[in-house]
Amino acid sequence: MKYVIAIIPSMTLQNIANHLRKRYDSQYEILPTHLPLSESSEVSETAIKEMVVKLREVANETNPFSLQVFKYSSFKPLDSSIYMGVRDIEELVTLQKKLNKISKPTGKTHPFIPHIKICQGLDDDEFHDILGRLKMESVNYEEKCNCFQLLSESENGIWVVYETFWLGKEE
Repeated sequence: MKYVIAIIPSMTLQNIANHLRKRYDSQYEILPTHLPLSESSEVSETAIKEMVVKLREVANETNPFSLQVFKYSSFKPLDSSIYMGVRDIEELVTLQKKLNKISKPTGKTHPFIPHIKICQGLDDDEFHDILGRLKMESVNYEEKCNCFQLLSESENGIWVVYETFWLGKEE
């Protein structure tokens, strides 16, 4: 089973991102708007059940925190993706580190740059045009993050929420 751990933001923030994703993100139809907390990996059905228990423990010991979107940027020259930058506050970075220990990525890993991807699969001219336009705009949005999700890839290639993990102590 292929999976990724991510934060799916509120509908308000999704709508901000989807305004561009609908037109400029080749993954829009198959992947929900999200902030990735792990690299995508393969795991067995048995291992995923064990992982869910550990993810629940991390969620229980993590308090809700603020998610702050503050800029548009890109991963150039690595690839021609454009994203909304999310402040790398301590709570978010700590959560990502804990989750990364559980998910144990198998392939190539990248440094954690909190982001919500809004454009990918662009040709060079389109990339420079869109990024140049977005850099002239400002984005300043803040919301409370009170959960994260385990997403799995279905047989038809569409990513769906496998389970949601609520932050804070279970009552």
